[in-house]
Amino acid sequence: MSVCRKYIIIAPVSLILTFLAAGCSETKVSQCERLTKAVNQGTSLVEKKKGYQVTTSLQLAKDLEGVTKSLKEMNFKDPKLVDFQTSYVKVFETFSQEITKAAKALGATKNAKPSSSSWNAIQKDRKVIDASLTAATSAGKQSDQLEGDMKQYCSKPE
Repeated sequence: MSVCRKYIIIAPVSLILTFLAAGCSETKVSQCERLTKAVNQGTSLVEKKKGYQVTTSLQLAKDLEGVTKSLKEMNFKDPKLVDFQTSYVKVFETFSQEITKAAKALGATKNAKPSSSSWNAIQKDRKVIDASLTAATSAGKQSDQLEGDMKQYCSKPE
């Protein structure tokens, strides 16, 4: 087979493979939808399972770790969506860590026996709870900002 004939065969095959690969890649819209779905899953957990008890708070933190893991495992081709993904991972990690800290401090406070030393421990735990709630609130505000930015970005045409 001559060199010229090889190129006549290879060129159309290469072109077909390129179109097939491009057709199979995810669009910006589909990537946005995947990220939004994962974020909504985490957000709904926080809204539905607000931790008022130690066990429910610890379970919420564990569930948020699962959301964080699934967010980390997502592969996006769009660099801006990768940035959103990274930011949301940080938000949900913060939620999980701070809820765990607050739940443990709450548990220690509930189990404290009345004494002067336990009073100091309770005051210390109270500060941990307050700091954790402040950090979680800050993460919530960041999440709200990310949501608005992501909606704006995802609504723009490709």
